[in-house]
Amino acid sequence: MRAISNFLISRWGPIVTGIVVGILAPVLVALGNPGNMGICVACFNRDIAGALGFHRAAVVQYIRPEIIGFVLGALVAALLFREFKPRGGSSPLIRFLLGIFAMIGALVFLGCPWRAYLRLSGGDWNAIPGIVGLFAGIGLGIIFLKRGFSLGRSRPTAQPAGWVMPVFVVVLLVLLLAAPLFGRDAEGNPVGPIFFSQTGPGSQYAPLWIALAAGLLIGFLAQRSRFCTVGALRDIVLLRDMHLFNGVLALLVAAFLTNLVLGQFKPGFEGQPVAHVNWLWNFGGMVLAGLAFTLAGGCPGRQVFLSGEGDADAAIFVFGMIAGAGIAHTFSLASSPTGPGAYGPAAVIIGLVVLSIIGLAMRETRSA
Repeated sequence: MRAISNFLISRWGPIVTGIVVGILAPVLVALGNPGNMGICVACFNRDIAGALGFHRAAVVQYIRPEIIGFVLGALVAALLFREFKPRGGSSPLIRFLLGIFAMIGALVFLGCPWRAYLRLSGGDWNAIPGIVGLFAGIGLGIIFLKRGFSLGRSRPTAQPAGWVMPVFVVVLLVLLLAAPLFGRDAEGNPVGPIFFSQTGPGSQYAPLWIALAAGLLIGFLAQRSRFCTVGALRDIVLLRDMHLFNGVLALLVAAFLTNLVLGQFKPGFEGQPVAHVNWLWNFGGMVLAGLAFTLAGGCPGRQVFLSGEGDADAAIFVFGMIAGAGIAHTFSLASSPTGPGAYGPAAVIIGLVVLSIIGLAMRETRSA
């Protein structure tokens, strides 16, 4: 077991993790997940928010087992290698706000950094302005980091704080399996407490236990390898270190080859699944998301994995993303295949202003 751990924390760890993600994501699409969305941390948390009734967009409501697996897989790895360390207290309210804006930006683009690369590997050229925007957002975040931006140090905290996210996803699994229904309204529509899409992306999913197993494997590998699609570019710029970026390249190559084998590579701009062709707001949405992820310290997947190893600050960011999904769909901020939502562009601009203020104001203070 120690040999496996040493291998995964070596330079090969992110590469192996990227290959596994790159293979499993297209396979999950072939088994039922939405096109070019075998794994999307933002979209899947959006679906969970809908399933819990935090928004009523009927086409995106489903408790995604992959997210449950991410948290529990990371938890198992952290417990096995004595890295489960409950901690928190690093600007929790700001982290929650960053999670909200990260989700808004991702839903304007229609995908997180993971899905941006997976969309590209499936032939969706609309992902290109999104990826350029992601790089721009990360670059802006790096400028703030160089100017001293800091959310402060997290500190060891009581054990229960570290177990909040693992317990939460176990509850989600129970709700997914039980699918409780308290009744229907006069028109025959379910009144909850859990909602499931009958049409649209939320109605498209791989078999539960396969999706959960894929999530567990990825969560375990990513916790050990520190896989992060945002930290990959940050480390290149700040440290001249390709360690994490090699994992991103491995993901792209593995996903492209798997899509070719499965007949899922369909290049073009038009008619791509769960995507729109507005290049400006594909770019702008990911600038906002990339900035939020950089200020928070990692991509959405990394935040989920950290929450599984006891990081309460990461858990707060994830809950912020779930809240952001509710806000985006309630206030017409989220995009659809027809284009950006009515108020999505304005939300991106407001988000960039707010996060820039945070980036300038949150400076690390040194005691005299």
